[in-house]
Amino acid sequence: MTTTLYGITHCDTVRKARRWLDEHGVAYRFHDFRRDGIDRQQLSAWSDELGWEALLNRRGTTWRKLSDVQRDGIDAARALALMLEQPALIKRPVLDIGGRRVLGFDPREYATLFD
Repeated sequence: MTTTLYGITHCDTVRKARRWLDEHGVAYRFHDFRRDGIDRQQLSAWSDELGWEALLNRRGTTWRKLSDVQRDGIDAARALALMLEQPALIKRPVLDIGGRRVLGFDPREYATLFD
């Protein structure tokens, strides 16, 4: 099983997740959304599994910088298009452990997955 952690290098929550994985000896590959991108098929699969509303990061500065027209009345199709265009709109990290994806970082949840 290959574990992949998706996120953005300079995100504090991603740093915490990476530190936890390193400290617990979990081998993983890091995929930076900004540098490595994300394709529509993968993002759609995540949306189906996790829900587009959970996947859309409405707390970050990227969301706040969007125009009212872009934010108002957002639906799944528009949200996915925006996340593809601006990957910082994807909530992070996304931990892929093969058969399951985990959104965000909670050390207790990670412990149940790896310890």
